[in-house]
Amino acid sequence: MKSFVGDTDFQMKEPTVVTIGKFDGRHRGHQKLLSAMLKWKNERGYKTAVFTFDMAPAACIQGKPQKVITTNQERRNNMEKMGIDYLVEYPFTREVSHLSAEEFLKDILLGQMNAKAIVAGTDCGFGYQRKGNAELLRNLKDSLGYDLEIIEKEQDENQHRDISSTYVKEELDQGNIEKANDLLGEPYAIHGCVVHGNHVGGPLLGFPTANLIPPPEKYLPPFGVYVSRILVDGKYYGGITNIGKKPTITGDNPVGVETFIFGLEDDLYGKPIEVQLLNFERPEQKFESLEQLKKQLEADKEYGMNYLTQAGF
Repeated sequence: MKSFVGDTDFQMKEPTVVTIGKFDGRHRGHQKLLSAMLKWKNERGYKTAVFTFDMAPAACIQGKPQKVITTNQERRNNMEKMGIDYLVEYPFTREVSHLSAEEFLKDILLGQMNAKAIVAGTDCGFGYQRKGNAELLRNLKDSLGYDLEIIEKEQDENQHRDISSTYVKEELDQGNIEKANDLLGEPYAIHGCVVHGNHVGGPLLGFPTANLIPPPEKYLPPFGVYVSRILVDGKYYGGITNIGKKPTITGDNPVGVETFIFGLEDDLYGKPIEVQLLNFERPEQKFESLEQLKKQLEADKEYGMNYLTQAGF
């Protein structure tokens, strides 16, 4: 996959099928859009191209960071894993924000991205004040010469509700990891390179851990202990993961993601790993002593191993 990050001066030469959106989480609704694009590629030979912004427009307009389920790097990984050919992370500037919907369509999607087909959701919005929508795309397709496919929203049939990033975040806020994973169509994940912690887990507790520091924009579920699955060098391992600030350990600890990986004792410092959360076991808590914490960790490990066995992981 070729990415254009923060670049406005690019030109795609091959004919493309394009879609636009934030793609925060790559949930089942997003996967429906992307799968439709791949069908166009298979049937017409078009390259698949995704347009998004390098930061959420709302964050730029409001002047404060916006928490996201998937960071920009995670989004790139997801798109590549899905088989997308081009990803455009366009800079959201004042000039770009004032492009009319027609200008955005003609200059960027049809011009720079060479779109011969556009795949969009029923609720798509683009251009100044998001005045561009599915109706506008329908009205202009013949005069501007592109094919169009409008995709209906994917629904959670159990709740009769449209699947969206907002819906996923609501479930994460409640610690409903299994429900969030159902909406995402895959486990909620945190990526990063393993960093040094305070070296308490292994020497003092007998639970050596792999530590990640999530970026500030990463949308995290409640602090606590989770059953997890960890991808290391292309292989999955089971584990238990604590998200939080380790209140039992003295000091002002940063928010971290600390994972005890079952059956793996390799030196992982500096290595990229992916931690997938599967089940919320308990909230983070402060223990009176390290001995009490160690006893609880033994119980957490047993809970995690039983869960993974029953779930068939």
